[in-house]
Amino acid sequence: MSTGRTSPDKCGLYIVFSCLRVPQLVCIISAFFLVLDKGIRWGDISNRIMFSWCFCIIGTLTIVILELYRFPTDFPFCWYNFSITYACYAALTCLSAAIFYPITYIKFLPYDASRNRAIAATVFSCIACVVYVMEVACLWECYKLKEIPCYVHTMPGLLKVLETFMACVIFVFISNTSLYTDQPALEWCVAVYSICFILAVVAMLMDRDEWESRLPVSFPIFHLGLTLLSILLHFTALVLWLLYHFDEEYGGQPQQSSDVNCIDRTTNGMCTWDQRLAVAILTAINLLIYMADLGYWAHQVSVGAGGQPTDS
Repeated sequence: MSTGRTSPDKCGLYIVFSCLRVPQLVCIISAFFLVLDKGIRWGDISNRIMFSWCFCIIGTLTIVILELYRFPTDFPFCWYNFSITYACYAALTCLSAAIFYPITYIKFLPYDASRNRAIAATVFSCIACVVYVMEVACLWECYKLKEIPCYVHTMPGLLKVLETFMACVIFVFISNTSLYTDQPALEWCVAVYSICFILAVVAMLMDRDEWESRLPVSFPIFHLGLTLLSILLHFTALVLWLLYHFDEEYGGQPQQSSDVNCIDRTTNGMCTWDQRLAVAILTAINLLIYMADLGYWAHQVSVGAGGQPTDS
């Protein structure tokens, strides 16, 4: 991968900072303090949504500080990859918060001021997501992306971002150890999520010329093998998760009403059965993403593509 030094002009950097960074911070900080006020937070999932907003606040502030100290000028290539990757993850984080917060908590809130604040926080999270997406588009143009190869800008790069992010969301739900404790089949599912996440991170880190040259096989075949392995692992996890959680023959609960934890919805925004279903849906979605990734690399191998993935 080329490491040519091409950086945006000062005017472009100023526009990104003044027109995007500030709205991002305003929206996320507003969302955080709206739900922080008067104890709107309920349960572990809500606390993790709060943490995701904190992550975006800290990450954006860090980028602003580094930009003020001219870090991008000294390390333009490294900074470009970092900033655009962070913007992608931040957009997905704000989007997931805007989705999970309403469906797991807002609908259980009473119709009073606390509900209005929670709805306002969701709106701010949506706006922050849009602004982060605008930042990604602005960075592509500002840094003249076609002259600086970036893994995140390629089709497999974007898919890897989605794969790792979906894995992180799954980790949030399986942090409830009661979903799999003392059940070897379900513990295997947790191991699969961890293994596939590590493989995806390794695949992203291996996208460097110095690493590609050390591979015993071509770069597309390497990615094809990793992706195929991840698909097989995810398939076993999906089947086992569905069987042991939703099939009565394996001790599962096919209906929400059969879970006593779901009876009282005023003390917990998301019951155990809902969390099981969420993990199953997220696993299926991630499996589809891996299949799209496999299709891309199978095409690259069939046409004899080189080690560096092409922009799609």
